[in-house]
Amino acid sequence: MHGPHDFLLQHAAVGLTGLAGTAARLPAGACDIRVRNGRIAAIGRLAPEAGERSHDASGCLLAPGWVNTHHHLFQSLLKGIPAGLNAALADWLSAVPVRFRRAFDHEAVFRLAVRVGLSELLLSGCTTVADHQYHYYPDMPFDATAVVFDEAQRLGVRMVVCRGVSTQVRQIDASPSPQIAPESLDLFFRLMAEDAARFDDPSPDAFRRMVVAPTTPNWSVVPGELREMARFARSLGLRMHSHLSETPDYGRHIQAVHGCTPLEFVERHEWVGPDVWYAHLVWMEQSEQRLLAATGTGMAHCPQCNARLGSGTAPVVELLGMGGRVSLGVDGAASNEAADMLSEMHMAFLMHRLRHGPTAIGTDAIVRMASAGGAAVLGLPGIGTLEVGQAADFATYRLDSAAAIGLHDPGTAPVICGRALQTQDVWVAGRQVVDRGSIPGLDRVELAAHAREAVQAMTRLVDAA
Repeated sequence: MHGPHDFLLQHAAVGLTGLAGTAARLPAGACDIRVRNGRIAAIGRLAPEAGERSHDASGCLLAPGWVNTHHHLFQSLLKGIPAGLNAALADWLSAVPVRFRRAFDHEAVFRLAVRVGLSELLLSGCTTVADHQYHYYPDMPFDATAVVFDEAQRLGVRMVVCRGVSTQVRQIDASPSPQIAPESLDLFFRLMAEDAARFDDPSPDAFRRMVVAPTTPNWSVVPGELREMARFARSLGLRMHSHLSETPDYGRHIQAVHGCTPLEFVERHEWVGPDVWYAHLVWMEQSEQRLLAATGTGMAHCPQCNARLGSGTAPVVELLGMGGRVSLGVDGAASNEAADMLSEMHMAFLMHRLRHGPTAIGTDAIVRMASAGGAAVLGLPGIGTLEVGQAADFATYRLDSAAAIGLHDPGTAPVICGRALQTQDVWVAGRQVVDRGSIPGLDRVELAAHAREAVQAMTRLVDAA
């Protein structure tokens, strides 16, 4: 007897594994995958078993489900806001997420934003999302953590909620609305512990994880609280995440106030190690890069956001050369309107070749960053690669997509074609969550209409404030 999600995928033209070296591609003509109980049971040239359901992937590229290690899903309704379109980070923060958070004062618009963001990611083949969800405030009228997990479950996506917190008001938030009021450390610890008890699953291929994630170590919390947060997280077996060194201002502030670099600062407060990863890390001295690599602290590289805000180019090539742990993060759609993993991979490939030359980084290395690299940073060793025993998270892409026609090496398509490559089908734990380019049960026309209405209402509310 076969289960409802047991099947045999056959005839893919090329297969990417997320592994390194010669194992990065499946052998030609041996890209079939047998799925049993949500896991990969066999890979190779496989014949159907009696009664086995088969899926024909002829003319398609096969790849592991992408792992997005840094996002802000609630920002999915904040794309292209004119006041922030040509602003650098500090001014953009004030004009966009800080100003518009007052509009997320009820569950409906927050849930809609999460659904928009997850659907966009899923249609690019992204099967695991780490959402740095920092929209929390005292006496919040809805359960934001539960909403994010609920929407992820509806769409079949693995979700890591990086539970953000600010315990102090930053300068740019000098006149805060109730929706950006800080939380006390005691309140955060209580709510975080409750969320961990409700949702966190330590399994290597968990569908739900919780992470301790202050918004920024240097501005959002009192320095002495960082060590308390680190010890709290580790006492519960939780990982830790935050933003760091996105612009030169981070380094200048830390040097002026604490007399050290940002990485030295977080190291002093126990915020380095293989259970920690940071978004951005654009501005790092060589000593910081060595510290990051030596401690196993991870990077969520966000090239599109960093380019969009003019923040700079993270030292990814240098860090990889030191054996550092690098993953890809899409970041919020408010600072990256192309909020999908194929676009992110394409940008990462171009950005570092622009900086270092045409031999700086290859397409297989970008694939690893977006798959196995992300799984390692998130502590989910059961996902991220196409190997026997791993979770059956993978996607197929049409090699007759306009951008892929004429490719001499179709295996490069997800990286060099970007979002122009058409997603065909996506599976998570053997369950099909994208079928011929559509998400079953999701009316995208209706979703777009609701989003337009929400954007108009949000704009009216914010303009009247």
